[in-house]
Order: sequence, then structure tokens, then C-alpha cells
Amino acid sequence: MNYRDILENIRLAFPQPTSDPIHDSYFVHSIMRALDQVDALKTHLPMLGSIVSADFEEARQTALPDAMSSVEDVTAELIGYLRGMTIFGHPRTQQNVIPPTTIPSVIGVLIASLYNPNIAWDEYSHLVALAEVEVVGMTAKMVGYDTEKASGVFTFGGTGTTLYGVKLGLEKASPGTMQNGTPEEAVVFVSDAGHYCATNIVGWLGMGTNNLVTIPTTYENEIDLSQLETAVREALTNGKKIAAIIATLGTTDAFGLDDLESIVALRDTLVDEFQLDYRPHIHADAVIGWAWSVFNNYDIEKNTLGFRPRTVRALAGACRRIRHLSLADSVGIDFHKTGFTPYISSLVLVKDQEDLNLVKRHPEQMPYLYHFGEHRPGMYTLETSRAGTGPLAALANLRLFGEQGLQVILGHIVEMTQLLREHLEGHAGTTVLNRDNFGTVTLFRAYPEGVDTFSIKRHEFEDAAYRESLLAHNAYNQEIFQYVHSEAMEGRGVVISTTDCYRQTNYGEPILALKSYILSPFVDETDVESVVAKVLEARSAVAGNSTCATASHK
Repeated sequence: MNYRDILENIRLAFPQPTSDPIHDSYFVHSIMRALDQVDALKTHLPMLGSIVSADFEEARQTALPDAMSSVEDVTAELIGYLRGMTIFGHPRTQQNVIPPTTIPSVIGVLIASLYNPNIAWDEYSHLVALAEVEVVGMTAKMVGYDTEKASGVFTFGGTGTTLYGVKLGLEKASPGTMQNGTPEEAVVFVSDAGHYCATNIVGWLGMGTNNLVTIPTTYENEIDLSQLETAVREALTNGKKIAAIIATLGTTDAFGLDDLESIVALRDTLVDEFQLDYRPHIHADAVIGWAWSVFNNYDIEKNTLGFRPRTVRALAGACRRIRHLSLADSVGIDFHKTGFTPYISSLVLVKDQEDLNLVKRHPEQMPYLYHFGEHRPGMYTLETSRAGTGPLAALANLRLFGEQGLQVILGHIVEMTQLLREHLEGHAGTTVLNRDNFGTVTLFRAYPEGVDTFSIKRHEFEDAAYRESLLAHNAYNQEIFQYVHSEAMEGRGVVISTTDCYRQTNYGEPILALKSYILSPFVDETDVESVVAKVLEARSAVAGNSTCATASHK
């Protein structure tokens, strides 16, 4: 067969570069057919189709086909990979910080994928580059930055946003690191509830994981300020440079919120006291908590949207920390978390755009780029290829929701979270662990009959004499989770998750917790009640566990 014959089939597999009504219809039909096939996988279960075991060893043996396939056959194969996939928008899915995605945000990803803009340079992305700048402007206003001075770029995920923050801080503390390498005396501070990406970052930047200083958190899951001060003072006294202090505004497990205002005040005090010739960089890892900025101007007393009193209090509790985001030198934002977009849509905001010059490259290093155009973020971004999918998805949802829409969707899922906590606290056998945190995640534990759930969690956290009790109850809650999960896989109950260590006790043991993460706008009170009902059912199912029953008393 002449290659030209095959080429004709290849061309048909692409969207046509010029208008062709017949082929354009084929393209649209192909997408609609794919969506129909996905829809056919939906049942009453919170997953697509049924769970299929994955043979990864067999997958490693896969070889490239000898000949072409068709668009239709490939599409059908691709849909098959979605079997068993969790439907994160399902009201019975309360699994982790993964949201459902809106229609406009999916369209944003589709059209960006269709024409493949690279937002490293406006010549390769044109107005898609403008979309990124518009999102930066909107979000900067939300968190309280001066939009005349602020800047930002989309990057490869929440880890990327923190990487940018630490790298900028490293260049401030040790100028010339970009050229000369990483000095040994630079350290980074983060709480023990902060995201583990901090360990990756100091490792990948060449600073070394030994130069990450982890600060314990309080019972409210926020960084212990007194211990932070002691550790920073010690580092400065020993001649070390402070590359960055990472403040976590919304921890992954408990939605703990560090006191950013006090951290900044501490930094400023120590700059003067130690007469530093640089100002240590403070990065706010707010990839989850950023969205609560929409309540900065919400009148809590008037409460025009009519949230329940407990919800209003939770919103106010979060905002007392979130409203200070503008004090940070940089902020990490994930639209693919509390912005309801597809992966990946992550933005790092910088308070002063001049900071980006610290990592700027010289034009002669890129002789085939930037001959014209006026927007050239690729001069300072880590990535040389940056897709337009993230900015267009984020812009789509910011336009779709507006301030009020974001207030409503966040307020609703917080309200459902508060209802869940009320139900859990209304039973003698269950207790909420993070009741002083105000997000949409609830960490809780179940206990056997006869355990005083009002006092046990404090005893197990503080008193080493309760180690045996803690470990037994960790195992007990793992049994509870296994029961609830297996029931959910059969379409009975709700998909929740667990964490092996939401935090450590004062004597160094991990505390296992059951976890409900509500992010779907479709969740309602009946779905909340089903969580509690299934957990109580699980308690009955494992009631004969004599080990837990014995260990439940000191």
C-alpha cells in the first residue's frame, strides 16, 4: 500500500485546519459518541461501571501495534480505562480533596487541547496568554494583593506552586544560587501537618531534606508559633539562611490554618533584631484554603445567603486566617481542588512581580524564542512548555461562579460538613477529631461500647499510658473503614477515606482517622446521614472484637 493511502486516514483522525462541515460534524459526533459511552457506564454506584483488577505486569509487556486503528475503535478502548473510576461529583463520594468539574471548565480544557497553545510566549498562545493574566488579576484581587505589583504563573501542580515560593526565597537569602549552586546553610520551615511536597522540594532543589525543619502543630492543627520562633532563632544564631517559611492555609487532612499574620510579624521582628540583609520569604500554601477569600467581604452578621448559624461560624473561623493571605510573599492556589476544574490547574501568585526577576534567564540562552511579542513568562518560568488548559479552565469557573456563586458552593459544602459533625457528635460511639477546623473535611473516630468518647481522644493524644488503647482503636477504626468501603463498593453507603496518621500523639504514635471530604455540590443531608448510619452499622458488625473491647479501658 502506498504511504499516501495511509496518510489520508491519518489526516481524517485530526480536526481539519480549515472549515469542513462534513468532517467537523464527524469530529463533534466522535466526542458525543465518547460521552455516550461514558454515560453508559453510570449506575447508581459512585463509580463508572464496576471495579476491574489492573494487571500492571501484563501492561508492561504492551507493544506498539503494527498498523493503524480507527478513531472509533481507539475511543472505545480509551473509555474502557474509566471502568471503576470514582465519580467525584456523586453525592455518595466523600473521599478526598478531588472535586467534580464544571461543564465550562471541561470545555476550557477541550478547546485548549484542540489548538495546543503554549503560554510560555504570547506568540504561541495569543489571547490564551491573556486568559492567564486575567486569572492572575482576579485571584490577586481576591486575596488582597496590589494588582499593579502582583504577578503569577500557572505551573504543574500544588507542589510546583510551593517550589516556586521556596526557590524565590532561596535566591533572596543566598543571591546567586541560580548560578553558583545551593549553599549548605539555607533552611526551610514548615509544620508537621504541612504537605509532604516540602520534603520533595528541598531535595530536588539540592538543599537536602536535612535542611527542612518541621515544626510541631497545636491541637488545632496549626503551626506552633512558639516552637517556630525558637527554631528560627536557633537557625539565625547558628548563621543559617532562612530560604522560606511555608505557612499552610488549609492542611490536607484536617484543614488546619496557620496563623499567617503572626508568622509575618515574627519574620519582621527577627529581620530587625538580627539585622538581616534580606527578608525571609513567606510562602502561603493555600492550594485548598484560597477559595475562602470570597468571604473576605461577606457580611457575616447580615448573612444574606441564609447559611445556618453553625455554618456562618465555620466560615468566619476560616476567614480569620484566610483574610491575611495578602501578607504572604507568594501564594499557592489549586483550582483543581476548591475551584472545581479538571487537573491540572495550579497558580502561584507573587506579591511583587520583581521577585520573578530573581529566576529570569538571559535572552541569549533562548536564541529561537522571544523575537517579538510583549508577554514572555517563559523567561522566568521553570517550564518551557505550559499548556493553556489550566488558565482556561480556571477562567471558565471564575466567570461561571463569580463571587456569589463561589460563596454559595463553598457555603453549601461547609454546611453539609457541619451537619455531618452534628450527626457524629450526636452519637456516643463517634467523635470528631478536628472540630476546631472549619473546612469541608471531617476527621473522626468510632469507638466500641463502653468508651467515654468525650475524654478518650484527649487521653490518647496526650498520655503515653494510653498507647495500647490508641493502637487498638487504630486497628478498630481500620476495621470500620474496611466495612464501610466494602459496602460502598456494593452500592450501599458512602465512599469515604482514611488517613493512617492525621497527626502524631505527644508520645510519637500515629492517630488513624476516618475521613469524609465533602466537595460535591450534589451532597445533601440524606447523604450525610448515610455516612453516620453506615459507621454505626460497622460498629455493630465488628462489636465482637475482644482486643478492642479489652484495650478500651486504661
